[in-house]
Amino acid sequence: MKTYAALLRGINLGGKRKLPMAELRQLMEGLGHQGVRTHLQSGQAVFGTGRGDEESLAAELTEAIGKHCGFPVDVIVRDHAYLAAVADACPFPAAELEGKELHVTYFSAPVTADRFVEIDQTAHLPEEFRLGDRALYLYVPAGLGQSRLAGALSRPRVTKGLIATTRNWNTVVKLVELTNCSS
Repeated sequence: MKTYAALLRGINLGGKRKLPMAELRQLMEGLGHQGVRTHLQSGQAVFGTGRGDEESLAAELTEAIGKHCGFPVDVIVRDHAYLAAVADACPFPAAELEGKELHVTYFSAPVTADRFVEIDQTAHLPEEFRLGDRALYLYVPAGLGQSRLAGALSRPRVTKGLIATTRNWNTVVKLVELTNCSS
């Protein structure tokens, strides 16, 4: 059995796109997943399964959540090895930064630099970003809510054809910990 994290995009605790985490756990258990746990109330769950891969599990969860909620919810699924590799490859000094200053955007497919050519990084300093394979590392000293660069990175030209969901560094580290079967 492998341990995964499901990252849901665009759900809220209240309002129009509500999905309580208790309902998400029940739904995932009903699909046969084991050891389902949610982290915080912000759309991430950890689970174990002996079937499928990241893409098929994401498709299964997307369909099941959509049927349950009555609205579409994008889901990205990543296994422990990938989550740990993303954390280990961080190009910024994560240990020296607050969690609100560093974020990772997970993409549903690999991204290349050509998606970002229109973004003038020097215009956004001291904010910066660096690319991984299916991840983008974002340093925003004033936090994501104040970031002009984050807005530029979420433009349709950049995200077209992809699912993208962002987590702060504290959550990135916690998901690595929660998906580690030896912990």
